Amino acid sequence: MNITESKTLLRKEIRARLKAMTPDQSATASRRACALLEQQAVWKKAALIFFYAPLPEELAIWPLLGNSIAAGKAVALPRFDAATQRYVACQIQDISKDLNHGQFGIREAGAHCVAVPPNRLDLVLVPGVGFDLQGRRLGRGKGFYDQLLAFVRGTTCGVAFDEQIVDTIPVEPHDVHLNCILTPTRWI
Repeated sequence: MNITESKTLLRKEIRARLKAMTPDQSATASRRACALLEQQAVWKKAALIFFYAPLPEELAIWPLLGNSIAAGKAVALPRFDAATQRYVACQIQDISKDLNHGQFGIREAGAHCVAVPPNRLDLVLVPGVGFDLQGRRLGRGKGFYDQLLAFVRGTTCGVAFDEQIVDTIPVEPHDVHLNCILTPTRWI
C-alpha cells in the first residue's frame, strides 16, 4: 500500500472513532483540553496565538479565543486566499465583527483583517484528522496547513481528541512535524 492509500485508510479509521463519540463526550473532552492548555508555559507566554475554527468533529478550543482577546493577547485565524490557494494568518480583534464563512464553509478571518507573517506567531494551534506521539499530523489531504506551518517559527501544537492519536502517521516530504500535541488527557 502506498502512502496516499495508507493515509486514506487511516482517515477512515479515525473518523469512525470520532463518530462514535457522543456530543456530551466531545464537549467534556474539549473543556478538559482547554483547561490543560491554559496550564502550559507556552500558552502563558504566547503573545500572538493562531487559532482554528473547529469543525463539529474537531476538539472545540473556540472558548479560548474570546478569553485570549479579553486577556489582552493577540489572536489570529486563518483566511483562505483563493488566488494563491493558501491560508494566510490574519489578526482578529472582535469575534462579532471580524469573522466570515470562508470558501470551505469554515469560520475565518474577514477580508478586512490584517495579515500576520507566520514567523511572528508564538503559538499555532493545529487541527487535523490524526496525530502520533512523534508530532506527525494527518490532515485532510490538501496540504493547506503544511504550507502555512513551513514558515512558522513559534511553537506548533496539534489539538486532538485522544481517539485521534495513533501509533504512526505515514509522512511525505512536505508534511511538517509539530512541536507538541494536546489532548484532553495529555500534553505531549
